[in-house]
Amino acid sequence: MKLAEALAERGDLTRRVEHLKSRILTNARHQEGESPAEDAAALLVELEEVLDRLEVLVRRINRTNTAAPLGDASITDALARRDMLRIRHRVVSAAADAASGREQDRYGRQLRSELVFVAALPVRDLRRTADDLARKIREIDLQVQKENWEVELLD
Repeated sequence: MKLAEALAERGDLTRRVEHLKSRILTNARHQEGESPAEDAAALLVELEEVLDRLEVLVRRINRTNTAAPLGDASITDALARRDMLRIRHRVVSAAADAASGREQDRYGRQLRSELVFVAALPVRDLRRTADDLARKIREIDLQVQKENWEVELLD
């Protein structure tokens, strides 16, 4: 099985866990004298089976990501780098929005006597930095996705 296939299965299993959780919570209580739509205890057993499969799959994915080379590092290293770039991108974008007064623009100035706000940060430079970070994130995503279809999942 390729790593990409395992990642797709992990996504399916994660969605299944959430679906089972919802069904369990819906059927955990019922009115006296009535029967629930589904057996919550049986759903719990099914949930345990799905979680056991998910745990095995996640362990294998993690082992594979750590062992699989991507350039001069591993896939795990690339994912960590991408996650930090995403955080940087969010912060830089939020700083650019704040410095540009994006939220205040819809109110506008009414009177000459009102306070005037000026940017304490270079908005254009921040936007350029955010664009560069977004490009780097896309590049890492593409490299990782390509590798995911070439690497065999480890046991």
